[in-house]
Amino acid sequence: MTISPNLASASPQRRPFTIRKAGPADVPAIQAIYAHHVLHGRASFEETPPNVDDMQLRMAEVLRKGLPYLVAERGGEVLGYAYASSYRARSAYRFAIEDSIYIDHRYVGEGLGQALLEALIARCETGPWRQMVAVIACTASGEGAGSLAVHERLGFRTVGRLEAVGLKHGQWIDTVLMQRPLGAGNESLPDQAAASR
Repeated sequence: MTISPNLASASPQRRPFTIRKAGPADVPAIQAIYAHHVLHGRASFEETPPNVDDMQLRMAEVLRKGLPYLVAERGGEVLGYAYASSYRARSAYRFAIEDSIYIDHRYVGEGLGQALLEALIARCETGPWRQMVAVIACTASGEGAGSLAVHERLGFRTVGRLEAVGLKHGQWIDTVLMQRPLGAGNESLPDQAAASR
């Protein structure tokens, strides 16, 4: 099912793409995108890439909880993906979710991250969730700045920073915590049906 086409720019660097629900057939491409980030970047704190079977299990867990898992696609090629997951496991956190977005390194700068995050937020606002949290890895050399800017444009605000909590590829990594309300946010309590989930 197509969620939204993106026709934001006619420039050669921003060719149209489609955002749709992810499925099992997308997992090898998703795994390849993530493996590159694990091996060459600092956005993920994993240091050994999970295999395709591991990624299949992770997707199944997201979908089992009724959370969205999306891909950006052009001409049958997966360009990036995004999903929401539980922010924390304990039950009082059940209305808070965390976003994750990874773009194929060959297509960074085409507006994929923002389009995926917009679609993810829209989908999450149709569910019972009230807060979305982003945990963004940032380094002194400026890694993470693009992700911070995209989240800020879409209504996230910085609520904290944990300094030097990660060490990867010989560099200390901070995590910036950002947050935005979903739907009514904390202006009201969820209904009883949502509260019992």
